[in-house]
Amino acid sequence: DGPRGVAVGQTTTFPVGMARGATWDIELEYRVGEAMGAETAARGANVLLAPTINILRHPAWGRAQETYGEDVHHLSRMGVAFIQGVQQHVLASAKHFAANSIEESRFQVSANMDERTLREIYLPHFEAAVKEANVGSVMSAYNKLNGEYCAENRHLLTEILREDWGYKYFVESDWVFGTHETPPSLQAGLDVEMPKDKIYGQRLVDGVNDGSLDVKLVDEAVRRILRTKLTFKLDQPEQVPESVVASPEHRALALQVARESLVLLENKHAALPLTNTTPSEVAVIGGLSDTINLGDAGSSNNDPLDVVTPLAGISARLKGAPLHIDHDVLTTADETALASQKVAIVVVGLTKEDEGESIPGRPGGDRETLGLSAEHQALITRVSELVETTIVVLEGGSAITVAPWVDQVDGLVMAWYGGMNGGTALAEMLWGDFSPSGKLPLSVPVNEQDLVPFDNQADSVDYGYFHGYRQLDDDGLEVQYPFGYGLSYSSFEVSDLQVSTNKGAVALTLTLKNTGGVDAAEVVQAYVGYPGS
Repeated sequence: DGPRGVAVGQTTTFPVGMARGATWDIELEYRVGEAMGAETAARGANVLLAPTINILRHPAWGRAQETYGEDVHHLSRMGVAFIQGVQQHVLASAKHFAANSIEESRFQVSANMDERTLREIYLPHFEAAVKEANVGSVMSAYNKLNGEYCAENRHLLTEILREDWGYKYFVESDWVFGTHETPPSLQAGLDVEMPKDKIYGQRLVDGVNDGSLDVKLVDEAVRRILRTKLTFKLDQPEQVPESVVASPEHRALALQVARESLVLLENKHAALPLTNTTPSEVAVIGGLSDTINLGDAGSSNNDPLDVVTPLAGISARLKGAPLHIDHDVLTTADETALASQKVAIVVVGLTKEDEGESIPGRPGGDRETLGLSAEHQALITRVSELVETTIVVLEGGSAITVAPWVDQVDGLVMAWYGGMNGGTALAEMLWGDFSPSGKLPLSVPVNEQDLVPFDNQADSVDYGYFHGYRQLDDDGLEVQYPFGYGLSYSSFEVSDLQVSTNKGAVALTLTLKNTGGVDAAEVVQAYVGYPGS
């Protein structure tokens, strides 16, 4: 493990996958993968259990933070880049194959869909991992696909993965509860059972000896395991020095990713950046403002050497201590102090208690709502009544609805779970050291009821062709913030768009000009449709 940093001792903690998806920066994600791969090798392991490249079907999914977003093409580009970076040092494991998008019922739920939906929505990113990134291992999912457990689904593991795509390496099960019966798993094409031999091991030996299992299937699985070991030279591990772990270079990379991940959602009357603001004029408010809040406590958890919280980052940037209120319910004394402040920065959102992998006895799981808690909403409302300029910073791993309170605030920033240097990046952006360039890798609806249904208790769920921005567009619904949205401190002009075709490929060229007064980066997005398909 895992997707935001190597889970062996203290290592570099990067922003979560969804935050990295908000960078839309393929080259940067390659560097993140390369860094994690190096730290994996330095800690003596040879497979990193990442990336999570399940499509975000619904933002209430507890592990939304681990993946990159709701769009198939965007997800494919980010996943391929990460895998290519990791495999400079160790194997990557593309997971969870396939259609994994619910936590609470993940061990038994069947995701049901037609073949077109499967091939065009839930599999292209895995196909890209195989064909473009040459991924060295694939992890089967806990859930069922069309009534069959993924680890026992021959259509998925053999007909599609190996016969259609040409995958040559091994498939491992998800941990502990990912396997069920020996014959169907072997016949489907599951090669490695993790972490113990519950259905393989001695059962394979006994099955071959008594004739109930075909020895050729065992031989094929062994051959795929050996091919993987030999192709990637797992018996000759790269000697990566321990000094790369949480090195200055990797920590600087985590800061750069945090900077590029920040999405500016609201900036009324150019409230940001906060130029010429002294510490005595600023209040930093909320229980999350000085809390280490890095994301899920499940398999993606990791242990950083140190963490810069929003308060710490702001205090360092201002070279002084702002007024700090470290709780979510204001007292009379708090309100009196706030009345004299010029700017309030309110840090609210989600924690590992609200979302994450569903593990018995641990916090997390699927979200109950896409909105903030009533306590956080009340805090935003009251602060906005007391202070001239209110900036809200949202922490979390997925979409957060804002309709009930957003009209009351002047600035809104989606900060995600920003990794070990997230507080530094946030403060730099708020005070204009750089212009925000992050773009949403998901849709934020006005009401969560506008999205496809999310039933995390059902044993069977039908998955349609549309979800996310494509579903909202197809339904003709207004959105709060669309997929790909993100403001800047500058302005841009696109001109000279030219379209050319060559052997079925379409190339777009254009001129992008920064027409504003500050240095800034922009993501150019092209959307392609096929009317009547």
